[in-house]
Amino acid sequence: MDVNFNKVEFIRSAAAPKDFLRDGLPQLAFAGRSNVGKSSVINRLVNRKNFARVGASPGKTSQINYFRLDCAAYLVDLPGYGYAKVSKAERERWGRLMESYFASGLIAAGVMIVDARHKPTADDVTMANWFYDAGCPFIAVANKLDKLKKSEIAPNLQRIRQVLALREGDQLVPFSAEKGTGRDELMELLCGTFG
Repeated sequence: MDVNFNKVEFIRSAAAPKDFLRDGLPQLAFAGRSNVGKSSVINRLVNRKNFARVGASPGKTSQINYFRLDCAAYLVDLPGYGYAKVSKAERERWGRLMESYFASGLIAAGVMIVDARHKPTADDVTMANWFYDAGCPFIAVANKLDKLKKSEIAPNLQRIRQVLALREGDQLVPFSAEKGTGRDELMELLCGTFG
């Protein structure tokens, strides 16, 4: 299926399960730690600078945001986890919202963004398990590749694969939202999940 990633529009934010979109279009859920560059990855994917809001302070995405992609699917921006400086009550609200979304059966595929420079956190492992438990395929994206030396890339990608316990056939895309590295590969993989 040929999908125009430049043809994308914001549809709505969901603050509660009653707000989840259920119109039958495939939903591609983007997850990642609060400071991993999730919005930047989405912006690079759709070729727009400030489409998904990039916050000066991590943790700005507090709801589930739906962007319709060329009338073919939704890019679903999930709240970041791990770092955000918000109240415990707010973090718990995000957690309940995420649990409801993962249990909804609406996710066609997931995109889990990790930092290529660092070992994935316990929260990253939990998120990978949420995708597995939801029974949907997911693509791991190692962002901030441009911050690594060439000699660090292969060992860091191997460490990410091991820590997340990626299964045979699971994709790990080396990515740089800054430089555009990995964009074409990620677009192709995403189209393959709903094409």
